[in-house]
Amino acid sequence: MPQLPTLKISEIFFSAAGEGLRQGQPTIFVRFSGCNLRCSFCDTKYAWRGGTDLQPEDIFDRISKLKKRYKTDWICLTGGEPLCQEIKGLVRLLKRAGFKIHLETNGTQRLPVKPDWLTVSPKPPAYGITADCRRLASEVKLVVTRNLKLKEIDRIRRKFPNRIPLLLQPQSNAAWSYKKAWELYNRVIEQGLPNIRISCQLHKIYGIR
Repeated sequence: MPQLPTLKISEIFFSAAGEGLRQGQPTIFVRFSGCNLRCSFCDTKYAWRGGTDLQPEDIFDRISKLKKRYKTDWICLTGGEPLCQEIKGLVRLLKRAGFKIHLETNGTQRLPVKPDWLTVSPKPPAYGITADCRRLASEVKLVVTRNLKLKEIDRIRRKFPNRIPLLLQPQSNAAWSYKKAWELYNRVIEQGLPNIRISCQLHKIYGIR
């Protein structure tokens, strides 16, 4: 059997899912290093560089050790941008062991796997999203930056089927962003945009990872 590609990992840890519709669910996180976008408002800039080279089997072993203490089947692959690396082998290992895969992506890369839950978080200015991410998304997470406009929310909403929720998430738990999110939420509801919701970053409120 050929050796699986090495993956560059920033950190592996247990926490409660802090964002999106899985918020509050116990989850083991695998944060990948490197990103193809590097947004100025990113709150995990430390994951842009560095990281440790690990074989998928080593990542699986670390997850298995956490699983002994924290009884959860959910694994979140996040970043950085996980799809900038060859994740297929790792996902195969985890699936065979019965884990459920939550993948967080900016949506600009093709999907090599079909996760159990897919969070697509389009980023400005292009808000580029591949066709498979549009089709398979479980939710869309849109960060409420200082420059976010109503027309951009409308444009992104039209890129996804109406059945897929679009969440307005405040930037880095900032008070000004919560205020703006609520203002934008009111406007999009007045305009009748379908399946729009407001969210928060639960882990930042609790002061955890």
